[in-house]
Amino acid sequence: MHTIELRNISKVIKNNIVLSNINYKFESGKVYGLKGRNGSGKSMLLRTISGLIRPTSGSVIIDGKELHKEIESPGNIGIVVENAGLYPDFTGFYNLKYLAGIMGQISDDEIINAIKRVGLDLYDKKIVKKYSLGMKQKIVIAQAIMEKPDFLLLDEPTNALDESGVKLLREIVQEEATRGALVIIASHNQEDIELLCDKVIIMADGKISDEYVNSREMNLCSEETQ
Repeated sequence: MHTIELRNISKVIKNNIVLSNINYKFESGKVYGLKGRNGSGKSMLLRTISGLIRPTSGSVIIDGKELHKEIESPGNIGIVVENAGLYPDFTGFYNLKYLAGIMGQISDDEIINAIKRVGLDLYDKKIVKKYSLGMKQKIVIAQAIMEKPDFLLLDEPTNALDESGVKLLREIVQEEATRGALVIIASHNQEDIELLCDKVIIMADGKISDEYVNSREMNLCSEETQ
């Protein structure tokens, strides 16, 4: 089992408290939702967990080891964040192939499978700068899942997706959790949270204000029968 534990996490930027004394433990095989208005701290918390930013105080513990001290990164992680870096003059496939080459863990077949899972045309030769916003979001999701991550962090993952893209994304989240990944989704979209998440964490003013257990399977079944 993989775990992420937050111990007294706070983040201050230009005298503004954006995260305040957050304590929580996440476990693999579950989908967690971070729910709250824009500016509530959801995205900042995901970036802190991923290691993209350092907390002002507190610790992020990944599988028992402290991030930025005992380990430099969370390890096998997939992440979807706003303004993800893509190479605009590469095709989607070659963007993923270049990124996969950094770790050297997957084959072209696994890259191709990720592209198919998100609903992109494998034979589309357009370069990324000619992609629509929805296509860019799909290729970012593909890079997040292609290496079968232990930790999958998704910030507003349905942004710019059409109805079929949203449906595919929801299927992917289910499949990744079933596979054993620890999935955390940040969204202000109530439907995303209710349909996808086992546990919902409500954030406001950089704090966890409440949480509840969600009947994800029941909600997904209800969606499918509509």
